[in-house]
Amino acid sequence: MLFSGIGHMAIRCTDIDRSLSFYTQVLQLPEMFRLDQDDGSLWLIYLKVTDTTYLELFPDGEGNAVPGKMATGYNHLCLETDDIDRVVSHFDAHGVPLTRPLDTGRDRNRQCWIEDPDGNRIEIMEMAANSMQSEALTRMSSE
Repeated sequence: MLFSGIGHMAIRCTDIDRSLSFYTQVLQLPEMFRLDQDDGSLWLIYLKVTDTTYLELFPDGEGNAVPGKMATGYNHLCLETDDIDRVVSHFDAHGVPLTRPLDTGRDRNRQCWIEDPDGNRIEIMEMAANSMQSEALTRMSSE
C-alpha cells in the first residue's frame, strides 16, 4: 500500500473562536499548536484526533453556508468512537442536536450525525465487529 492513513482534514471557519470552542469543548479534540501568517495574523490551528490524525481549523471562511450534501467534493468528516451511546449523551448534555439520529447504517456500524457551527456535516461511527469493513479486511488479509 502507498499510504498509512489520513493525516489531516482542513476546515475553513467563519468564526474561528466559535469553531475552536465547538471542536475543543464539545468534541474534546485538544489544540496542539497554532501557525501564524508572516504578518502575525492567525493562519491555522492544529487539533489532535489521534496521534497520527489531525484537524486543521482555518479562520476567515467566506460565505454563510457549506455546500449541500449532494454537492461535488468533500462531503463530511467521520469520527470513530468505541462508545457511541456515551457520545450521544455527551451531545445531549452540551445541547448539540443530532441531525440524523442514532441508527445502524447499511455497513452495519452504529452511527449518528451532527453539524459544526458552520454546518459542516460530522458522522460519528462505532465500528461493529460484524461490519462490512471488518469482513472486507478479513477477506483482504487472506488474499
